[in-house]
Amino acid sequence: MKKIIGCLFLAIILFACMQNNEYKTFLHNPAIFSNTVHELNTVVMGNNFPPMIASRNYVYAAIAAYEVIAAADPQQYQSLGNQLNGLGIVHAPPLTPYVDKELASLLAYIKVGEAVTFPEGSMNAYRDSIISLAKDKGMSSKVEEASRFFADSISREIIRWSKKDNYLQTRGAEKYTVKDIPGRWVPTPPMYASAAEPHWMEIRPMVIDSAGVFQPAPPPAFNISDKSSKYYSEVMAIKNAIDSLTPEQKHMAEFWDDNPFKMNVTGHVMFGSKKFSPPGHWMSVVGIAAQKANADYATTVYATAKTAIALFDAFIECWYVKYKYNTIRPESVINKYIDANWRPYLQTPAFPEYTCGHSTISSSAAEALTSVFGDNFQYTDSTELEFGIKSRSFKSFRHAAEENNWARFYGGLHFHNSCIISTNIGKKVGGLIAQRLKMKK
Repeated sequence: MKKIIGCLFLAIILFACMQNNEYKTFLHNPAIFSNTVHELNTVVMGNNFPPMIASRNYVYAAIAAYEVIAAADPQQYQSLGNQLNGLGIVHAPPLTPYVDKELASLLAYIKVGEAVTFPEGSMNAYRDSIISLAKDKGMSSKVEEASRFFADSISREIIRWSKKDNYLQTRGAEKYTVKDIPGRWVPTPPMYASAAEPHWMEIRPMVIDSAGVFQPAPPPAFNISDKSSKYYSEVMAIKNAIDSLTPEQKHMAEFWDDNPFKMNVTGHVMFGSKKFSPPGHWMSVVGIAAQKANADYATTVYATAKTAIALFDAFIECWYVKYKYNTIRPESVINKYIDANWRPYLQTPAFPEYTCGHSTISSSAAEALTSVFGDNFQYTDSTELEFGIKSRSFKSFRHAAEENNWARFYGGLHFHNSCIISTNIGKKVGGLIAQRLKMKK
């Protein structure tokens, strides 16, 4: 009888352990973190945020998630406290046996991601579904409560720090003034929208010392009348390219379009369509790379945070240059001086041409990802499948960034000179971040 009772007790213990492991298997899967990044991506897309504002959501959310991992596993990861501008020591509560660091990291990402720009609650249903599934798989209320407390404590510090980055002050800053000066940016069809975020260079960067730390050479002087000028050759190069695009070049342009809000015009009917923005695209690439590398949960969070920081600072650097020179878009030049009916292949974004934002942030992200996963990391980027655009494969992250500068040219959005310079500047930003940040020990 005692033997039977002993076996029954052992069976109960084994069953409890199986349940415990089941919820851990669920929560500790790095794919759930990548899926949560995608969920934030979707919320950002739904709110029509321009790419630089989107990067702000991603970076603070990712830093909060990373700080949870660093606090829970200080032997492997180092806090970003005193490494990022304005961020002091991040005070974490005591780590109790009930804290599940993966769950806490996920909760911190959700809480900060939705609180940085839009009202809290946007991801409540998603968060609750994760908690419910974990409970169904055996997670106790004590684990939930302890993990939530740990996450909230760190999240509050990151949110408090985020409020001092000058974002709110730039909301009421002076708007861009359109001036009838040859070579100066003017709104473009079909929306003729005002210039986006002309004060973004005033946002506090994460790692670079200030906006404009890497000063590119000035763009070629505006000169459309002299057919032997560098400027004229750039104009004709982009016009001729768009007039004879191959199917491969069109696919390249479409794949890297990443227009968060395109205005479609058919006769008298106008309607908008949405996609992930450029930083959202690269946040997706992090998940793709982590899955291919078979990275664990902590490494996936680490890669996400490092890439988000690289994207954020690259935008600040690029926007400084954009509004320093205020250069006209190819579409506007060609329409005014060469062909009034000419249109680029893609829809022109509402900000100056030089330098290229997408090329800058892409090469910065590529450097951050290379520092985590190594060079010559081959992968297939399936980000655009949900928008009906087939995948593309790359030999490395740098290869993808180099393709991007051609894609923006084939889209008719940027002179190729701008794209090349932008790629080099972004590489410097990302390289500096990879060099300075001490994260994985």
